[in-house]
Amino acid sequence: MLTLVTGGAGFIGSNLVRALLREGNDVRVLDDLSTGSRENLAGLPVERFTLGSVTDRACLRDALSGVEVVFHLAALPSVARSVADPVGVTRANVAGTVNVLTVSRDAGVRRVVYASSSSVYGDTPTLPKTEELCPSPRSPYAASKLSGEMYCRAFASVYPLETVSLRFFNVFGPRQDPASEYAAVIPRFATAMLAGRRPLVLGDGHQSRDFTYVENAVRACILAGAAGPAASGEAMNAACGERITLLDLITELNRLLGTRIEPEFAPARTGDVRHSLAAIDKAQRLIGYRPSVPVRRGLEATLAWYAGGSMGDERVAVEPIPAST
Repeated sequence: MLTLVTGGAGFIGSNLVRALLREGNDVRVLDDLSTGSRENLAGLPVERFTLGSVTDRACLRDALSGVEVVFHLAALPSVARSVADPVGVTRANVAGTVNVLTVSRDAGVRRVVYASSSSVYGDTPTLPKTEELCPSPRSPYAASKLSGEMYCRAFASVYPLETVSLRFFNVFGPRQDPASEYAAVIPRFATAMLAGRRPLVLGDGHQSRDFTYVENAVRACILAGAAGPAASGEAMNAACGERITLLDLITELNRLLGTRIEPEFAPARTGDVRHSLAAIDKAQRLIGYRPSVPVRRGLEATLAWYAGGSMGDERVAVEPIPAST
């Protein structure tokens, strides 16, 4: 099967490219390298790499020719970035998604799998977060991801294009850049503590997250691409269904490292949510998803990758993904 991964040189995208190639798919990658890196794809036999943006429809038309399934991961991530640059984030995340959907429709693509975010739920106190909750985005980034979901649903309703939206919850793992200004918490904590430095906690550390190892997110993408028509037009959570506070995360990292490093604290960021926990029943029902790698095993594999600087294949053992659902 010929597939396209937008944002395929990024963190989740490059891990997905590896998984698709392992399963015998032909894979194209489209990435403008604004947040991704060619090093993430080093040595991989991708059918074609296109240096370009999803905001460029001509570039998309060329990349999408003959493609059956698109995994649309290209985006400008980070709540903090969106607060600083709402126009740029909206252009990339909303206009870019509409471009992907429109050109996919015109190219005869069968399905688009869209990477959404748990941030669409906002800071509603209800736990776990179920897809029936009313979205309440608290940042331009969250609003852009929710808008992308709505466009996916609309396109699936009025055109012969199937779409599935996956709401990722705090994905972490190998190839996640800890040096970025907008780096996620686990790569920042892990690399700091590996170097013997105190991790910086924004807020009091009692906020909790449903951290999701990247192999689980990749599994959800592939299952979403192969699932039956009942999944089309739907949005669903992709997570582990368990949560851990940032202070407990540091405790766990100390245990794995054999250290006793205490955190530093700074004020919480604008737009961040307090608690996050996913219900994953809908994804189990519609695409056959269930997490294969629990948080603590994922942390172990992630620490090993950062400690070794490995660019190789550092998978943990998971069950095989079926060809179809």
